[in-house]
Amino acid sequence: MADPTSASGAPEFHVLVLAAGASTRLGSPKQLARVRGRPALQIVVETAAAVAGQSVTVVVGAHAAEIMPMLARKGVSTAVNRRWDEGLGTSLRAGIAALPSACQAVLVLLGDQVAVTPDDLRRLAAAWKGQEGVIAAAVYQGRPGVPAIFPRWCFAELSQIKGDQGAKHVLGRHASRLVQVPMPNASVDLDTPEDLARLNAVQGPDKEIGDIPNFPGAGKEKLGMSPISGPDPEPPHGGRDWSEATWLLPAGLELVDDEAEDDTHAAHHRPE
Repeated sequence: MADPTSASGAPEFHVLVLAAGASTRLGSPKQLARVRGRPALQIVVETAAAVAGQSVTVVVGAHAAEIMPMLARKGVSTAVNRRWDEGLGTSLRAGIAALPSACQAVLVLLGDQVAVTPDDLRRLAAAWKGQEGVIAAAVYQGRPGVPAIFPRWCFAELSQIKGDQGAKHVLGRHASRLVQVPMPNASVDLDTPEDLARLNAVQGPDKEIGDIPNFPGAGKEKLGMSPISGPDPEPPHGGRDWSEATWLLPAGLELVDDEAEDDTHAAHHRPE
């Protein structure tokens, strides 16, 4: 599929897949955990590529040396977050720093959101397109979170996130400019061996991962799943309903330093 482009020919949005975590609760790299026969991160990357073509960057950190060969075969760009152990915010900063200079918006997706489908992301994109200056965010378990599309004016705020906060403060700060898209599939977690067993319990070619009965959903905060304080904001734009351990950097990576004040270091690679 061609990259999502505007009338001017510039990409409408770029996808950042955050996949730098150590998977301590699972006991092995969740990025490579087999879900219905395929590595979990491969599923997520293919979902992203189905709506964004090659406009996809995967942020890796822990287990980068094991994950990179699989990503190289997918033709996506990569960014290595060398401070992954300091929290999710460092992966966001590394990803934003690696975006193409002409990028006007970024769709943030977690590397373990294996139940999110291309149709889910298409509905998110449809909610965002043509809505000047809005953020489009998935809503599950009654709260907004990722996947979410952030316009360029959010990039500076996303780059300032520290620790493991994720984007919840950005979503909360701009609640009046938020278009909410119901997306139950986004709540499905892959954190523990039990989660993996449930994911692999889905049988039959007509079943989606999100069809798992009684799946406990997001046991952790998913990049913005804290409640937005105050009363629920009025949905913008007429209240539309959008229901529908050694660092061996692979060849081609170049070091990129963020602002010296936070001393975050990343490396990124774009396919030829």
